[in-house]
Amino acid sequence: MPKIENHQIIQRQLFPKIITHVKKPEITLIVGARQVGKTVLLNMLKEWLMSKKKVSPKNILYFNLDIVRDWEFFQNQTNFIEFLKEQSQKEKIYVLVDEAQRVPDCSRFFKGVYDSNLNIKLILTGSTSLELKTRFKESLTGRKQVFHLYSFSFNEFLEAKDKKLVELLKKKNEISKISKKKILELFREYTVWGGYPRVVFAKTRQEKIAILAEIYSSYIEKDIVGLLEIKNRLGFSKLVKLLAGQIGQLVNVNELANSLNLDRETVERYLKALEETFIITPLLPYFKNPRQEIVKQNKIYFNDTGIRNYALENFSSLSERLDAGLLLENALFREILLALDIFQKIRFWRTKQGAEVDFLVLEREKIVPIEVKLNIKKPVISLSLRNFIKKYSPQKALVVNLSKEAKIKINKTNIYFLYPYLVNLSC
Repeated sequence: MPKIENHQIIQRQLFPKIITHVKKPEITLIVGARQVGKTVLLNMLKEWLMSKKKVSPKNILYFNLDIVRDWEFFQNQTNFIEFLKEQSQKEKIYVLVDEAQRVPDCSRFFKGVYDSNLNIKLILTGSTSLELKTRFKESLTGRKQVFHLYSFSFNEFLEAKDKKLVELLKKKNEISKISKKKILELFREYTVWGGYPRVVFAKTRQEKIAILAEIYSSYIEKDIVGLLEIKNRLGFSKLVKLLAGQIGQLVNVNELANSLNLDRETVERYLKALEETFIITPLLPYFKNPRQEIVKQNKIYFNDTGIRNYALENFSSLSERLDAGLLLENALFREILLALDIFQKIRFWRTKQGAEVDFLVLEREKIVPIEVKLNIKKPVISLSLRNFIKKYSPQKALVVNLSKEAKIKINKTNIYFLYPYLVNLSC
């Protein structure tokens, strides 16, 4: 099984969900940005099938459609179905296809394979949801489940850096001050450089920057210019840079259009492209009273802070940055997003009077407000959070920061001051 840059394989948080779905008949479709580790995940799955499920290697068919020899298998659907029928007469066959969107008319192709009712399990990967929407013209409704793979979460990043700290983190009550300091230092590093696997394993600053430049350049050439046929590369790149400088702020499309000298429709198209290629994620507002709370404008965060910092050409340490608070907020947004289960949503709260809470984690009628502060000296809360607590009476609230752990209570709400790496254990 291939390894990333000759380093250890990292157990991805998504992997347990994947292996659970492998038992089901529907197509398992794994999508994500380029170079987030889809090929490695597929190889991990192959290894798991052989070692844990005792599937014979001859019953696992692996195709990488970046390789011409493998791609040729998929030029004729009838021949491919006949090939699979012959292979699966005696035992179930697992068909793993990397970069499945490269198959001509791939939606029709895999729909036909699935509907042939063969004794097989299809597991596919695709580079981006945008590319899949372009190439998968049919929806495959009822025939697939989509799983989104992102660059490393902090927990995955930590495992790549120091597995002992990961084990200590699971026993959070036993973490020493020295270990907490080490984990915080690594979180600061993660916030600046992000979680692309090759960047995480790179040894030097220059190597990390070069890899991020390659990832971004490949994204622009293949996804934006190649797939979307966006010719105004300069305008698109300027938009990315503008958004990178405005993380955590309300997005005004008209202001962006004016700043870039582009029409509103073009900016909206670019924003949609950035979202569907997994570069940004919009954060929607939460409201119960539209007369008092802003409901029309979203915020935007980057799915990888390394790409965000590359757009700004700024890889200074967190302690040297003017935007350190916003960068911490972006990193935390991503950690919360990756920790959500199927019944949870993330929103922000802002009133017309300017009161604001950075994040809300919603689960049915339950609300957990989360405020992000870079450093605090005492366990006190902002007026905005106090107003939210007074209005909605949540059972608990979190104040995430880099300097203090504490607990206080206001009325019936327990307020926890904690480090960012503990948030996914607390939500």
